[in-house]
Amino acid sequence: MPFAEIGDHATRIRLHYRTDGSRSRPCVVLSNSLGTDLGMWHAQVDRLAADFFVVRYDTRGHGQSDSARGPASIEDLGRDVIALLDFLDIRKASFCGISMGGLTGQWLGAHAAYRIDRLVLADTAAKIGAAAGWNARAAQVRASGMDAVADNAPARWFTPGFIDREPGKVARMVATLRAQDAEGYASCCDALAHADLRESAGQITAPTLLVAGEFDPVTTVADAEWLRERIPGARMSLVPASHISNVEAEAAFTRAVLDFLLA
Repeated sequence: MPFAEIGDHATRIRLHYRTDGSRSRPCVVLSNSLGTDLGMWHAQVDRLAADFFVVRYDTRGHGQSDSARGPASIEDLGRDVIALLDFLDIRKASFCGISMGGLTGQWLGAHAAYRIDRLVLADTAAKIGAAAGWNARAAQVRASGMDAVADNAPARWFTPGFIDREPGKVARMVATLRAQDAEGYASCCDALAHADLRESAGQITAPTLLVAGEFDPVTTVADAEWLRERIPGARMSLVPASHISNVEAEAAFTRAVLDFLLA
């Protein structure tokens, strides 16, 4: 498995990543949601790799990447992406992030615009939830592990119809969540507790697509509309899904992203 060692001696961590497609093509980076890993993009990779050099990575504290030492911030997650691009000698890339990955994308769009070609912000908001809720979840998993969070995940992530139709896909996603490192997950809850990018949304200049699940109770269509109204020239696509829309509505999601990136 390929790893990138990033950061200085005091903050060095290893990020697990995977690449698909030819390096001769433009690059697109895929960033996972809280509690998942780079495998969440399985349905999109082959189609994207026909036109792009696809870089997937496990956000710090997730999958095979190292956990943060102490609480993380959205700035930390954004700088991890820049460091990964540097490691791979990629000057500029498009970026597609979902939920927490969408917050990472917003930070990059506002603070590292020179590294971003196009930006896809999926199932996200400028501020996701309340600090108290994230702090409580971080404390819960630090005290008791991942089981309770994993047990409650399907109702947050997917519509009841999808849960009934695709029990295997749901079970695989929940198993990935259950296997996450509790401290790594909690450190990203810390990041989400303090992440508020409402003031910087208008600073994003890259062409931006917002993808929203029509039935998402976590980051709503209204959250996406809020971003669309503030990011200059942003476009928006609704897909028939809940929070993890690239899994529940994989064909519609992939088509919307490709149409945007290839425009």
